[in-house]
Amino acid sequence: MILRALCIVVIALGLAACNQEEAKTMPPPVKLDAAAMGVFCGMNVLEHPGPKGQIITASRIDPYWFTSVRDTVAFTLMPDQPRDIRAIYVSDMAVAPTWDAPGATNWIDARKAFFVIESRRRSGMETDEAVPFGNRAAAEAFVADNGGRIVGFDEIPKDYVLGGTTSDLSDRDPADIKTN
Repeated sequence: MILRALCIVVIALGLAACNQEEAKTMPPPVKLDAAAMGVFCGMNVLEHPGPKGQIITASRIDPYWFTSVRDTVAFTLMPDQPRDIRAIYVSDMAVAPTWDAPGATNWIDARKAFFVIESRRRSGMETDEAVPFGNRAAAEAFVADNGGRIVGFDEIPKDYVLGGTTSDLSDRDPADIKTN
């Protein structure tokens, strides 16, 4: 009887450890296709030029899609949006075919990307954009051609992505967003 109880405890602990490992593993990005609709605009993501974003949460099967990286970052800062973020992916413009067609599968982890902000390039929604790159050299080449400056995900200014004043969000920091 004791041996049986001990076996059950060992199995339960093993399963719990597996579940924790699964929760820590970032799910892979989803291929961009014609079904992707922007969260904020409700428009087809493919109909807009420039880099895109997707956020995968634990509570939803499909990713949240964004017509711009700026909107992707803004989503993480808004207190009324889901907090169970498992992964944040953005287009890697270092390997994008063109600005107008940034690619369907060249996703990179937003937390590891190099972002060019304050450049002359506009997002697909004609707003300021945070242009992501998988390597610093590509970001530097983009800055040389388009102006701007290079920052990491946690360094993107709140007012750059949210606009106006952010006094009501002053306690919200991209670094505080936990991903599994």
